[in-house]
Amino acid sequence: MSTLKNKVQLIGNVGNEPEITNLDSGKKVAKFSIATNESYKDSKGEKVTNTQWHNIVAWGKIAEIVEKYVGKGKEVALEAN
Repeated sequence: MSTLKNKVQLIGNVGNEPEITNLDSGKKVAKFSIATNESYKDSKGEKVTNTQWHNIVAWGKIAEIVEKYVGKGKEVALEAN
């Protein structure tokens, strides 16, 4: 039996200051959104940009890194399995 796995890679800009929550266990959770853009030329040769928003949740050590380094407007690269 095989197991399917998904891998996601996103590069985009942070849309809001991360919301950091301190859990009773002492761990942290960071919530924020990023925007990714896709640009292309339509049939008239005009540039069209589509923006998609992604809600991100980071836990533990990653949340601590987010708290320290990530802010609104910064470009970030994310990878998740």
